[in-house]
Amino acid sequence: MRALIAEDSVLLREGLVHLLTDAGIEVVEAVDDADQLLRAVDEHLPDICVVDIRMPPTHTDEGVRAALVIRAQHPDVGVLMLSQWVEERYATDLIASDTRGFGYLLKDRVADVREFLEAVRRVADGGTALDPEVVSQLLVRSRRKDPLAGLTPRETDVLRLMAEGRSNTGIAAELVVTEGAVEKHVSSIFGKLGLPPAGQDHRRVLAVLRWIEG
Repeated sequence: MRALIAEDSVLLREGLVHLLTDAGIEVVEAVDDADQLLRAVDEHLPDICVVDIRMPPTHTDEGVRAALVIRAQHPDVGVLMLSQWVEERYATDLIASDTRGFGYLLKDRVADVREFLEAVRRVADGGTALDPEVVSQLLVRSRRKDPLAGLTPRETDVLRLMAEGRSNTGIAAELVVTEGAVEKHVSSIFGKLGLPPAGQDHRRVLAVLRWIEG
């Protein structure tokens, strides 16, 4: 297995080199910025790149942008991202392209040598390695972005009938419940969709739009 390391911290970069080398993995090159990373990938075509998300010159998303280029131009090269903390937007962008041959670990995970090496080998073989904390936060982000997921099955039925243009009376007849029950469901829907009182009809329209968008 041949690996390429891109990490601007000298101590961590050298530590990764020794860690992988001691595990029998050939480190073809270790670089400290995104431009060198892309050049080295073209030159060596490694099995895996271990990449820091934030690198010079701005220390924002250079590693992410380089990783997206690698995954687009060299889909057979695995990419294992390392970050100090979970960067939800960057993780989402990277995972959305393809989960095969991809990993995202927090740097603290490198302290567990066995788990880290297993992740490196798995990603190099085309598998996936996502830190549990990354998965947890992405799930929370997903729930935040999709308020419809918080509706109960009955509330979903009510909103669907609202989208069909039914009045509360019509919804009650369709679901064989009282109008009072429908009003409670509608009120709950407004709350879960974040629609404060601003005129009943106005909120119904906004709720239906959320349904259509979902």
